[in-house]
Amino acid sequence: MSDLASTQDRSHQELDRLAELAEEVIRRARAAGASQAEVSASIDTGLSVNVRLGEVETVEHSRDRGFGLTVYFGQRKGSASTADLNPDSIQATLDQACAIARFTEEDPAAGLADAERMATAFPELDLWHPWQIDTTQAIALGLEIEDAGRAHAGISNSDGAGVQMGQGLSVYANSHGFVGRERATRHSLSLALIAEDENGMQRDYWYDTVRSANDFISARSLGDKAAERTLSRLRSQRLSTRQCPVLFAPEIARGLIGHLVSAVSGGSLYRRASFLLDHAGKQIMPAWLNIMEQPLLPRGHGSASFDAEGVATRASALIEGGVLQRYVMGSYSARKLGLSSTGNAGGIHNLVVAPGQDDFAGMLKRLGTGLLVTEVMGQGVSTMTGDYSRGAAGFWVENGQIAYPVEEITIAANLRDMFAGIVAVGADVDPRSHILTGSILLERMTVAGE
Repeated sequence: MSDLASTQDRSHQELDRLAELAEEVIRRARAAGASQAEVSASIDTGLSVNVRLGEVETVEHSRDRGFGLTVYFGQRKGSASTADLNPDSIQATLDQACAIARFTEEDPAAGLADAERMATAFPELDLWHPWQIDTTQAIALGLEIEDAGRAHAGISNSDGAGVQMGQGLSVYANSHGFVGRERATRHSLSLALIAEDENGMQRDYWYDTVRSANDFISARSLGDKAAERTLSRLRSQRLSTRQCPVLFAPEIARGLIGHLVSAVSGGSLYRRASFLLDHAGKQIMPAWLNIMEQPLLPRGHGSASFDAEGVATRASALIEGGVLQRYVMGSYSARKLGLSSTGNAGGIHNLVVAPGQDDFAGMLKRLGTGLLVTEVMGQGVSTMTGDYSRGAAGFWVENGQIAYPVEEITIAANLRDMFAGIVAVGADVDPRSHILTGSILLERMTVAGE
């Protein structure tokens, strides 16, 4: 692991080198006739170990480099990229980008984000926590996780445990004179298990992902959680077709919020491919519900002081009092819509759904009798129409208590009705994502089974 350790020690020097390279290429692009230019450069380093049934399956060390360049000749755009940072490759990439730009059509929306929107403050977001774990230690940790899960009676097999360490350095620079540096780490642990009884086999898993390895749950806790989830699915049943309240577990609920983000993203809107077109300023959720983007959360999975175009990020409401306050846009989609960038080129930054007062047990009581969804399958969601239909598994709940596991069902509704029909949001927030939400209780969905 000496290479990984040295990346930690030299991270600032590596960032300086990437920044100097980016600025030099921008100068050369301007000399070649480009009116504007932007560069993204990165170095990602990692270790990934997978073990299964007490044996090592895979060990992978990675060190990936990326360099992307976009040039503008007026409003003609050309982009090219390379994974090789040597001078000849960089020059070839520049030549290619310029050649592409000269042959493309003019696009009135093309160009860098506005200069006055560039970030000028770069607060410390506590995202850099290199994990000094070597291959032997990673294997031992994976085996410890798997052993904890397999120790549970009823667990018959394992799909394996994984240990991943990752750290990334990146620079974004453009011809406005903006140079932004970022360094971040992301580490994860996972385990998938199989249980079997007279009715057949069931599989489930659990994982944890963190910025700092000090924030991991224990190997024992992760193994126990994976085993408990797997064993709880034994003797699953199907349901008859019905309409009922549905509670989405936190890790599934964030997918609902992800569908909202897709529907209010600039790309969907300027293509007129969203059921929430022209809905800014309109009520789409209950009046008590608030969703806030908070890009500067320490150790946040989506934290950043600038977006993919260098535009400064800022805390702002997406939903306030149930009303859609704004869209989610970079500069290109904003220009297509006659609006301004929201600092979301490259995506959303830490979307926080304001939690309610009830923990998971409390949310089950609020559900009363209905369906708890812990897994969804398939791609049956249309951002254009809002139609939602996906395979699902979970538990049937009666009088606030889990009665039995269910599988091979389909849940269906329209996202417009689902968002309007949110009854409650739990306090059981899942911290493993840039979308932070507790469980979400919906008033009603159609459940199709037998």
